[in-house]
Amino acid sequence: MTETPARGQRHYLPAMGKHWLLPLYDPFTRLAGVGRIHKQLLDRADLRAGQRVLEIGCGTGNLLTSLGRRGPDVDAVGIDPDPAALRRARRKAARRGLPIRYEQAFAGELPLPDADVDRVLSAFMLHHLDEGERLRALREVRRVLRPGGQLHIVDVDGTPPEDASGRGRKPRHPLVAASVPERVLAALAEAGLTNPTMTGRDTFRFGAYAFYRAER
Repeated sequence: MTETPARGQRHYLPAMGKHWLLPLYDPFTRLAGVGRIHKQLLDRADLRAGQRVLEIGCGTGNLLTSLGRRGPDVDAVGIDPDPAALRRARRKAARRGLPIRYEQAFAGELPLPDADVDRVLSAFMLHHLDEGERLRALREVRRVLRPGGQLHIVDVDGTPPEDASGRGRKPRHPLVAASVPERVLAALAEAGLTNPTMTGRDTFRFGAYAFYRAER
């Protein structure tokens, strides 16, 4: 992701790969059926009234908007390094009267105190990070989770499909190539999270995706 610096000279990959493509992000996710996947992630997170929920890499706010529409009454905050995406997220929340707080921040530098949240959610964000930044982000997740708190992730599964000869085809982008279950699970464990598990896998219009869960 490539950013106007927020905290020093930092970089990030915008939601559509280029800043000027951001207006296409919501139509693209609707076409891809991401809303259905968000619902599956929220079901797996088993959220309850009174919990504090953080989404890392919230983008334009679609996941937390879906959470706000369905309840329960939780304290929700989303972070993202992209100020333009956050403006869109805030407008969505304001139009629907949803008390969601959005802050500009990087997943590797969460603006929250230790042991502050019950659930951390991440939807199609983790593969945007290189190996070092991913580990920093997951260590921050562990830091802000309360004991017994949970991290729930859905992300692309970069496991290469097999061609007709049975040989695997290499994914187009190295960050996608690194987003395979064994590497994601290893990163969760290296960050100090417990019981890292892949809880499901499926496909949609643009490839495969997988769900993960880990605990503090």
